[in-house]
Amino acid sequence: MTTRVAVIGATGKMGQLVSQIIESAEDFELVAQIDSKGELSDMSGADIAVDVTVPGVSQSVVEYALAHGINVVVGTSGWSSDRIAALERMITGNLAVGVIIVPNFSIGSVLATSFSAMAARFFDSIEIVEAHHASKLDSPSGTAVRTAELMGTARGVLGPVVAPHVDQRARGQQVSSIPIHSLRMQGVVAKQDVIFGGNGEVLTVSHETLAPSSYEAGILLALRAARTVRGVVVGLDKLIDLGLSPAEPAVPAAPAVDAAEDPE
Repeated sequence: MTTRVAVIGATGKMGQLVSQIIESAEDFELVAQIDSKGELSDMSGADIAVDVTVPGVSQSVVEYALAHGINVVVGTSGWSSDRIAALERMITGNLAVGVIIVPNFSIGSVLATSFSAMAARFFDSIEIVEAHHASKLDSPSGTAVRTAELMGTARGVLGPVVAPHVDQRARGQQVSSIPIHSLRMQGVVAKQDVIFGGNGEVLTVSHETLAPSSYEAGILLALRAARTVRGVVVGLDKLIDLGLSPAEPAVPAAPAVDAAEDPE
């Protein structure tokens, strides 16, 4: 039995990739390709809707699909923790529909984010630098926001990171107390560095996307999980076995050593 899929945002690069993957898979059927300004009613008859539109359109796509009993895979950035919480409240008690929100379809990126959340308990100085192609509309990226939020949660009682001079615009945007710096430039697909500063050492967890083909495995994983999903699931990490043991109590980070004031 094949699963019928509608792609919304089908004319964009990610929409074209998703459409190609669906058409190549024997267990899926592409029943609608809708652009970001198209008629949402064209997704009628689909079992799953894939939203790869833009942040200003994404919420209306999700709400329409859920109202018509269609499960959704969201690949659009801009779904903050507040928007996700509102979505969870909206479908609480509705056991007939579900949403999978995917900040990044790359398995490597998911692993890098998971590694960063593990390391966040051991360092008080953490910042993120993320780079994307010049045409990306939003910043910081959904992946960077997700990474910062998971690190903030992992730190628990350790509290906020040490982030001096955040009142200065050049210090980036804080998410869960962690500064994020966004680059938008030609020649880049996607890259994220999570930088941890410690006593006499620096750890960098880095991931770079070199080609859109890196998203293929994650897209298929999300599509297959969307057949039966209920409620709201955020991140591919919820769909794969990372092989991690239950979290141990966090080891408090060593207090920072005072340094001389930077003369510049």
